[in-house]
Amino acid sequence: MQPVTKILAASASGGHWQTVTAECVAALGALPEDPSLGFVYLTDALAPWLDHILQELRAQTGVADWTGSVGSGICATGREYYDEPAISVLIACLPVDSFRLIPAGIADLTDMLTENRQWLADRQVHFGVVHGDPRNRHLPQVIQSLASELDPGFLVGGLSSAESEEFLQQVAGGIQQDGLSGVLMSSAIPVISSLTQGCTPLQHRHTITRCQGNILAELDHRPALDVFRADIGEVLSRNLGRVAGYIFAALPIPGSDTGDYLVRNLIGIDPEEKLLAIGDNLEEDAPLMFCRRDGDAAREDMSRMLDDLARRSHGRILGGLYFSCLGRGRNQFGNDSDELKMIRDRLGEFPLAGFFANGEISHDRLYGYTGVLTLFV
Repeated sequence: MQPVTKILAASASGGHWQTVTAECVAALGALPEDPSLGFVYLTDALAPWLDHILQELRAQTGVADWTGSVGSGICATGREYYDEPAISVLIACLPVDSFRLIPAGIADLTDMLTENRQWLADRQVHFGVVHGDPRNRHLPQVIQSLASELDPGFLVGGLSSAESEEFLQQVAGGIQQDGLSGVLMSSAIPVISSLTQGCTPLQHRHTITRCQGNILAELDHRPALDVFRADIGEVLSRNLGRVAGYIFAALPIPGSDTGDYLVRNLIGIDPEEKLLAIGDNLEEDAPLMFCRRDGDAAREDMSRMLDDLARRSHGRILGGLYFSCLGRGRNQFGNDSDELKMIRDRLGEFPLAGFFANGEISHDRLYGYTGVLTLFV
């Protein structure tokens, strides 16, 4: 028997929550007798009825355990949904006793890990799918702590997105908020995962030689703004107002053998003092680059990631989860679900669900402007 016996996925959009839910369940087709775990992603237009939707999904599918998130946009096989009531679900038949749901909240998470310490060791649990509340400023530390606890752990997922903060909700059994929640899976469930960046580094890599908090004063012992101007070129330097949304800071990840980096916003420029404000705390002697964000760079790196996953999957893909940045999707690839179509066209038609996030999680870090694709193989 294969470790994962079957995966199904479906999506639907429309008006009333009952109609959308019913159409989504119908699109799943014949359900297996032993469904184990469900993933559900829904647009924020349906968030007010999330509890009702969960009850209906349990009743109609027989799946008791669900995890997922609200998103301003959601993902399905070859399709993206925005600005309308929509649901995307994925149901997996997993080995017995091969997963545990993660509740939100530090105390509840700690209790769950303590109660399941023997299970974690016996089942060699090193992988989890997690969703977080972007209002919680401590999530980067929580993500790192959970990954460390799994020794070593590899997490994938994203932070909820919605127009109203009221509906920044996650699912792990019931509705969760304020923290990190999701599901841990045993090594009996084989997965592969990869990350694609939406930016391209400019040519130079620098060292932070003076900073305070998120204020960057010097790079390579030169004023930070002078280095920035040299990197972006004369044309952009004439009007620094044009760099917003196009040029970002990139913080290389120490020890990464794939050149991964964290993209952070430029949130301020002081021309008189020649300072830059970065959307993260900085450390002296750490590396920093500048990068540009554009559609061509995103497509090129997306193709690289898909080629890598095609090679590693050896032609066997049972299903997948995709977490992409809100700044990608229609904002970077076009309005015809082009980002999700790239996945389908390169890897084939397979069950897929996911959402467009306020931040993406891969391994033990919180990223921005990235796509994280995980495949069950």
